[in-house]
Amino acid sequence: SNSSAESLDRLYPAVGSTKPPRKRTTSQCKSEPPLLRTSKRTIYTAGRPPWYNEHGTQSKEAFVIGLGGGSASGKTTVATMIIEALDVPWVVLLSMDSFYKVLTKQQQEQAANNDFNFDHPDAFDFDLIIATLKKLKQGKSVKIPIYDFTTHSRKKEWKTLYGANVIIFEGIMAFADKELLKLLDLKIFVDTDSDIRLVRRLRRDISERGRDIEGVIKQYNKFVKPAFDQYIQPTMRLADIVVPRGSGNTVAIDLIVQHVHSQLEEVRAARSLGDLLTTCLVFRAALASAHQCHPLPQTLSVLKSTPQVRGMHTIIRNKETSRDEFIFYSKRLMRLLIEHALSLLPFQSCTVQTPQGHDYEGRTYSGKQITGVSILRAGETMEPALRAVCKDVRIGTILIQTNCNTGEPELHYLRLPKDISEDHVILMDCTVSTGAAAMMAVRVLLDHDVPEDKIFLLSLLMAEMGVHSVAYAFPRVKIITTAVDKKVNDLFRIIPGIGNFGDRYFGTDAPPDWSDDEDALST
Repeated sequence: SNSSAESLDRLYPAVGSTKPPRKRTTSQCKSEPPLLRTSKRTIYTAGRPPWYNEHGTQSKEAFVIGLGGGSASGKTTVATMIIEALDVPWVVLLSMDSFYKVLTKQQQEQAANNDFNFDHPDAFDFDLIIATLKKLKQGKSVKIPIYDFTTHSRKKEWKTLYGANVIIFEGIMAFADKELLKLLDLKIFVDTDSDIRLVRRLRRDISERGRDIEGVIKQYNKFVKPAFDQYIQPTMRLADIVVPRGSGNTVAIDLIVQHVHSQLEEVRAARSLGDLLTTCLVFRAALASAHQCHPLPQTLSVLKSTPQVRGMHTIIRNKETSRDEFIFYSKRLMRLLIEHALSLLPFQSCTVQTPQGHDYEGRTYSGKQITGVSILRAGETMEPALRAVCKDVRIGTILIQTNCNTGEPELHYLRLPKDISEDHVILMDCTVSTGAAAMMAVRVLLDHDVPEDKIFLLSLLMAEMGVHSVAYAFPRVKIITTAVDKKVNDLFRIIPGIGNFGDRYFGTDAPPDWSDDEDALST
């Protein structure tokens, strides 16, 4: 048909052509287990290191490996072996099997009788595959459909994945689309004998997918083998590396791992500015020098410095203040800050009737709902104040830590409510000096499709540098604080400052090299 010919026009080649363990990253959204455990180590298969520069843009894209080959050729096993040998902390494994199109009622009946061709390019949603890979490569979160091979349908639940250092995409049609090929940095074809593939498919479909042997053989002869000859085998010539014998070819897998390592090292060297040991300081120094002598941005709102506010600042800034008084007056100041931030939300006019039977022209919040997100550790101290003034507010948390030996900030923990993209988000951290931690947290929210103008960054105390950095990178984010100090010293501590807020609040001892972003960025 014409529609079939048009859909095949995008295929490449054309039809008939003869040419060390880290902390676990979690998410409240339903997802596959984010860990791949081996005999020696644990590899994260969810979460990612959200590295962004002083402009709030991504410093590098993920390295994408495409794995193609016939059905049951051992692609997933080869992918797992590559992941184990790569020794990088953040990896995403994406299977093409998740992207089968939704079947019509007639197609469902054909599939139940083993008469639907799941090995034809038209069976896959290439538009969704390409959009998903593009977002993953950019470090953004994506939702992946879950396909039920027993009922031949997509489940209602979708799983959430995040970008990573390395993304491995595997599927029988991994090299069958021109646009998809452009996203692959390395193409590997797993070449396995047809008899072995048939035996594996029989074992898999009978034991895992509830099929009978007669149906599997019928489908293989009618669809699987012809599709391999027509669509899959011709794409072998597009591969950068061909792996004969699949997972049994350890020599080929070792060569692949060496190649990927060299590619990652080139990317890392281009980003490192010469000395990875000082990457954290280099990034903060870039923030420090980027916006000197600029006027404070219009997106900044500072709580009016009344005698009461000034008095509370005097108490919490005093190094002689006891921990009990520090906590008490910090909580009072947080409450005022939250109330001020809520007054900046969008409101609309409404009319209500009083108990006396008269109309009152009032105002009501015009958004869908409000969500609070705290940047651990100090940011969580602001949660009670938000809950006290915002009924039934949803709360999420983010923990980002930077390893200064590698320069990689890493998303160690993430818990965000569902459908956060429709909310106004109150992002909370108690102090902001350079803005590095706040910028990373904002990027995580943007990666979850929260509109920039719906993000409110709240902090008890900010340095001018941090204000400028956040406002320059994200000009539509609203920045709200109780005070702005002018200076940051060579160790990126706010001057005159407040000290290490988390340690003073929780009663812990600060390390000698702490900075005011220490609660979110640490070695």
